[in-house]
Amino acid sequence: MTVTSAITTGRARSGPPAGRGRAGRAGRGLGRGTAGRGFDWGQPFVYLIALVVAGLAIGPVLYVIIGGFRTTADLNANPAGMPDPWVFQNYATVLGSSRFWGNVLASMILAFATTAGVVVLGIMAAFVIARYEFRGRQTLYTLFTAGLMFPLTVAALPLTLLLRTIGLHGTYLGVIIPSIAFALPTTIIILVPFLRAIPAELEEAAAIDGTSRIGFFWRILLPLSMPGLMTVGVLAFVGSWNGYLLPLLVISTGTLPQDLWPLPLGVTQFSTQYSQDTGAVLAYTSLAMIPALVFFLAAEKRIVGGLQGAVKG
Repeated sequence: MTVTSAITTGRARSGPPAGRGRAGRAGRGLGRGTAGRGFDWGQPFVYLIALVVAGLAIGPVLYVIIGGFRTTADLNANPAGMPDPWVFQNYATVLGSSRFWGNVLASMILAFATTAGVVVLGIMAAFVIARYEFRGRQTLYTLFTAGLMFPLTVAALPLTLLLRTIGLHGTYLGVIIPSIAFALPTTIIILVPFLRAIPAELEEAAAIDGTSRIGFFWRILLPLSMPGLMTVGVLAFVGSWNGYLLPLLVISTGTLPQDLWPLPLGVTQFSTQYSQDTGAVLAYTSLAMIPALVFFLAAEKRIVGGLQGAVKG
């Protein structure tokens, strides 16, 4: 009994001191890791770069909006200052102008018609490329991809001559149809991977239940494709709303009155006619870009979700 007690006592004394067991070793390892890592200087640098980029992007927009509340004399005296005093007459004049609302109506017609055409034609073409097996499918998809490298500026002259030949020059259709054509490559590139990511088991189960491919397209595929459709729809809408070159080539040289020109052309015409009234020009410009900006910000999350789905697919 005495020997056993001595051995037990010796083992107890030779054991690790209190606080120096596993917890102590973990604490020493944590201390070494923290000391070795030190302060992460990369995070403040990343935030600084993000703030600079955000300032460069938002600064001009804020300048135009705030400049609309200033008089021309105030702008000439201190271009970078704040309104002193704040003048609301510029915005009231623009909002009370029938020309502005005519330009808004024209831009809405072009934007909504282009968006509808892009979404309808894009989802149908993407469905065929993504879900059907046929010879030349990859070639067709590559052809749409190559459309991204064909800018509007290259096709400006032949497109104008073609529209004159078929009688669409100076009309809204002369802007809507080419706008749809130039937006389809981006639409199909986004939608095809999105549709391919939808499991084939869903289509097989629908076929077992007696659903045709068209029924599968309407009842299952379209609801599941809503994030991608929202993405391409918003991109088409914003692109059409801000489009300038195509309306300039087709509409400004036609017979439509200036009150029925889209907003980008309306801004140019207004700034030319009222070049001496800088505050009114800035107010007109800010009001012209607000609808597209609000529409884009409202659908920002859907755009990101649709793009993420396309990347995963």
